[in-house]
Amino acid sequence: MTSLRTMILPLATGLSLLSGVTAAQESADAEEGKLAFNNNCRRCHVTKEGDNRLGPSLHDVFGREAGSSSGFAYSSAMKNADIVWDEQTLDAYIENPDAVVPGNRMKPYPGVPSAEERAKIIAHLKAESEGG
Repeated sequence: MTSLRTMILPLATGLSLLSGVTAAQESADAEEGKLAFNNNCRRCHVTKEGDNRLGPSLHDVFGREAGSSSGFAYSSAMKNADIVWDEQTLDAYIENPDAVVPGNRMKPYPGVPSAEERAKIIAHLKAESEGG
């Protein structure tokens, strides 16, 4: 007769290994997101609260209304954009800012054509907005 312990031990070991793989994957994903952000956005933006540069701080950007971060002089186009930043609006904007908010001041930023690269940037911004 097989004991309960001999049946549970391999299952517990497998779950432990799986959670370690998941944690390693999340760490790799976080690093990829940070790298994508740094490669495409960091010239003008950071995620540190109140640290406005050429562009506004992107700290807690998720759920924030476009053009509403204090201490940054937005274009009237951005102030009047009537956009709340979420996955879909950020994806569209990062891909082609002029198509989403004509008259924005992100010149000469051309956008990020790669959906995979945009997804990494958005994941990074979301993690930073959630206190990551």
